[in-house]
Amino acid sequence: MSDNPMLNTALGSLAGIPSFLAYFALAVGLLLVFVRLYTWVTPHDEFALIRANNHSAAIAFAGALIGFAWPLSSAITHSMSLLDCAIWGGVALVVQVLTFLLSSAALKQLPQRITQGELAAGVFSAGSSITVGMLNAACMSY
Repeated sequence: MSDNPMLNTALGSLAGIPSFLAYFALAVGLLLVFVRLYTWVTPHDEFALIRANNHSAAIAFAGALIGFAWPLSSAITHSMSLLDCAIWGGVALVVQVLTFLLSSAALKQLPQRITQGELAAGVFSAGSSITVGMLNAACMSY
């Protein structure tokens, strides 16, 4: 180490880059798995609807992404290892997919209403996803 405290601080920060890259790669990988699973479970094609400027689909999908990323960020913050983070990221993924299925059961014809562009359906779906994601993240503060 150098006698220069600023240099020591900078070198200490740079030493964390490998961990940052590992956790970031894991997070991106889990996000891609979530997107694939979520778009497989939903009966509508989110990306086609978003490309067609369907606001309801865009809002619902954005809410699902936020609802997953929130507990995933909590898992990253609180995990003891990459494996621990991957396990809790998997829990977040399952909870978010179940949230869509429960939201669909609670609001009749939710996927069809999103496909038809009903804004209220998209907002309801997004709100459900974000709310459950917040609770999920709070429960991960182990």
